[in-house]
Amino acid sequence: MKTRVLKPVLLAMTAALALSACATATPYGPAGHGSRYGYSDMRVDDDRFRVSFAGNSVTSREQVEMSLLLRAAEVTLESGHDWFATVNRVTDRDVRYSASPDPFYYDRYRPFWGPSWRYYRRGYWSPWRDPFGPEMDIREIDRYEATAEIVVGNGPKPAGDPNAFDAREVIQNLGPRVPRPM
Repeated sequence: MKTRVLKPVLLAMTAALALSACATATPYGPAGHGSRYGYSDMRVDDDRFRVSFAGNSVTSREQVEMSLLLRAAEVTLESGHDWFATVNRVTDRDVRYSASPDPFYYDRYRPFWGPSWRYYRRGYWSPWRDPFGPEMDIREIDRYEATAEIVVGNGPKPAGDPNAFDAREVIQNLGPRVPRPM
């Protein structure tokens, strides 16, 4: 009996460890080439760009927003400018829910998830599962995407504007904190 219960538990734990080892945050890089995660940008006007960064379900909101600001700073320098100001900036959150049976749920009449004819209901044996089990694990999966429209300029950044950033300072401060592809 112990072996019959222990094997599925060990298999479930091994599978969970293997899956968690594969999950990594979205590395900083361009989106595309089979992946919708990463940054993208386009010129809107001579001094205006639209920049975005999409993260996978393991990438935190903070990481997505830092990557967006880093890309905005790079676009600013690539276009020959010194500073940028965010005109419109938004971070969208996409939420999904995933339900799976609890791998540790055990019913002596129905070990783990197999069907059983042993559930007694109102005077007859039923093939249907117990209405009170098995227990389900429900997991919330978040994914963030940040988008900003930026205006770029030359010289010192506008004083007193909280939405204005010096592009070189942003790269210096955020560059080491953003994960790069291996």
